[in-house]
Amino acid sequence: MSIYLNDLQSKETVLANMEKMNSFGLRLTGSKGQNDFCAWLKEQAKGMGYEVLSNPYKFDKCEFKDYSLNIDGEDYHISSPFPYSGLTPEEGVTAKLTKVHNHPLGFLKAAGKIAVVRLKNISIMSSKLAFNKKNSMPEGLAIEKSYKGPVSTSFVKTLLTFWAPKLCGLKGMICIWEGMSDEMVEGQVLNFILSYLKVPMVWVNESTGKKVLEAAKAHKKATLKLTGSIDEADTESFCCILKGTDTSTNEAIIVNTHTDGCNFCEENGPIGILALMDYFKKHPAKRTIIFAFVTGHFRLPNFRIGKMASNQATGRWLNDNKALWNGEKFKAVAGCSVEHLGCTEWKDVDGKYTQTNPIDIELVYTGNKNVDKIYYEALKDRTMVRTITVKGHNTMHFGEGQPLSKKHIPEIALVTAPDYLCAVDPTGNMHMDKFNLDLMYEQIQTFINCVNILDTKTKKEIGKSKAYSFGLGRLK
Repeated sequence: MSIYLNDLQSKETVLANMEKMNSFGLRLTGSKGQNDFCAWLKEQAKGMGYEVLSNPYKFDKCEFKDYSLNIDGEDYHISSPFPYSGLTPEEGVTAKLTKVHNHPLGFLKAAGKIAVVRLKNISIMSSKLAFNKKNSMPEGLAIEKSYKGPVSTSFVKTLLTFWAPKLCGLKGMICIWEGMSDEMVEGQVLNFILSYLKVPMVWVNESTGKKVLEAAKAHKKATLKLTGSIDEADTESFCCILKGTDTSTNEAIIVNTHTDGCNFCEENGPIGILALMDYFKKHPAKRTIIFAFVTGHFRLPNFRIGKMASNQATGRWLNDNKALWNGEKFKAVAGCSVEHLGCTEWKDVDGKYTQTNPIDIELVYTGNKNVDKIYYEALKDRTMVRTITVKGHNTMHFGEGQPLSKKHIPEIALVTAPDYLCAVDPTGNMHMDKFNLDLMYEQIQTFINCVNILDTKTKKEIGKSKAYSFGLGRLK
């Protein structure tokens, strides 16, 4: 299924739009950066002739102003504050350091103290628990045996921080990244799936962590400072609707992403969708296309629907716009979730963080066998591709395609997961040294092809979204 390449936004336009997005800086939920980015996106949409339908929200946003760690008059480097952990007074909190083990009894010994906890890179948890492979291109491409790195490690190993620090009366906590290079863990905005914890917490790298552990062993006092504010903030989700040329049907295809993020890839899905909106304005589909830009991905406790940690922010948009997909106004027969475009692969090699492949593996959830075939048909002309398609597995489905699946809308959902996905770039360059423009451009073309091919299929040919698989998944 070919596309009209002459009508696709140029690479130069895509790159200019990427640079514009980066100019807004950190775009965490409810921040000025995100709000300015959304205002610009809406201007672009209106300039193409789209009407913008908005869902405004208010929530309590925690924003850090300053943070520091001082032990015996020496300042220790903090890799990043733990999001929505807690705030200290302007002078910080001072207490003895104590090493704790990452389990309930371990936290109990730290009452009234600053806990020091080691969080080692995941190495023994099999990826078979979270993923179940369908296919790949090239053939033989396998999912890592253990999905290591900051994102998976923080999500799995900080679950106790949901309740333990507060209940145990900790003054603060220092979390040590272990088994990952100092460069890899710098600036990580992790994790973002927990409610407000009311205990100030920070991350330190392994090099700093060794010194902190020695200080804790010597029962030294530390002053931990994590100042900022918790204020009511405004944010919004919005969508644009392109009516289909076939007026005899109310069927629709949803194309969605989120707008909050912290670097070039998290989240540049909106830049990709702008290119799709421009293309389909010139070449409308038979079905209606609904382009959804959602908020709340980096503040899921406030925006997800349901209590499962894997529930994503698009669920709130679906809940608040039921008529656009449940058949009342439009009936969604498929969805395409566009996230994390143009990512190169970077890994620790002999302790050094370096590029290991110009293409990071594209994890793509496909809602059934039919849309899986459609996806591979859509990318058959790609020159740059390392794709693995997977099923939602053991109730886990990462990325903003998950809410579509829960509503039985068969999805094609890209969710590449590089180790820098949630990292703020200390240089201020948004990790653009890890960006591959040619790859992003091909991925945009793939999603245009996906929508075009979906549009040629009947609802029956697209099929129904399949339920999660359970047990140990396939990796090869």
